[in-house]
Amino acid sequence: MNKDTPHIELEEDLTQRRIRSFVLRQGRLTKGQEKALADHWPTFGIDYIPEALDLSKTFGRSESLKVLEIGFGMGETTATIAEGMPERDFLGVEVHTPGVGGLLKLIGEKSLSNVRIIQHDVVDVLNHMIADASLDGVHIFFPDPWHKKRHHKRRLIQAEFVKLLCSKLKSGGYLHVATDWQEYAEWVLDILKVEPLLTNSANDYAPKPAYRPLTKFENRGIKLGHGVWDLIFIRQ
Repeated sequence: MNKDTPHIELEEDLTQRRIRSFVLRQGRLTKGQEKALADHWPTFGIDYIPEALDLSKTFGRSESLKVLEIGFGMGETTATIAEGMPERDFLGVEVHTPGVGGLLKLIGEKSLSNVRIIQHDVVDVLNHMIADASLDGVHIFFPDPWHKKRHHKRRLIQAEFVKLLCSKLKSGGYLHVATDWQEYAEWVLDILKVEPLLTNSANDYAPKPAYRPLTKFENRGIKLGHGVWDLIFIRQ
């Protein structure tokens, strides 16, 4: 999830979630994105249906680890991770059409077979399409930090959302959040460390794992002396 990724505002009862809080700044599709949507969506896209997915059937294999990527932006990170870990399968959820087109374009260019995409609200997807204890990992990279205090309720990482994620993770599965905003990192750490079903893999923040590539934005920030915080928690 990059800076242009919409937030997901959670309501008290996640089962009654309605799609009404996306900040959709769709922009215009490039010709390459349009072509990728036309060429590759039938193979790699999954239409939202409120029925549980059989992930083994979806990816055509049962032995692989299944990882959910929430808010993949324009798809560069997801494509790079999937290319470097062909033994794992990645289900990306994003609402921006240019981002979906961007990832589909990369899937075609890299000849990836281990990525599928749902273009829909992730809370609906989790509630209705992801079976309990079916995920081996969840990635949430650079979610919108919503800097102003009055907007903190719009942040993706909230206690109830984390509980929902935990219900979908297998025992031993992991939740990996990365952010370049220190106050948000502290917010996420405070929420994750009090969730009884999660155990921190580090004392506080984890070293960046090799599988998460540096983005152009992140590289620029590091050169300017900005920090990046990775949090990796394990489901009990």
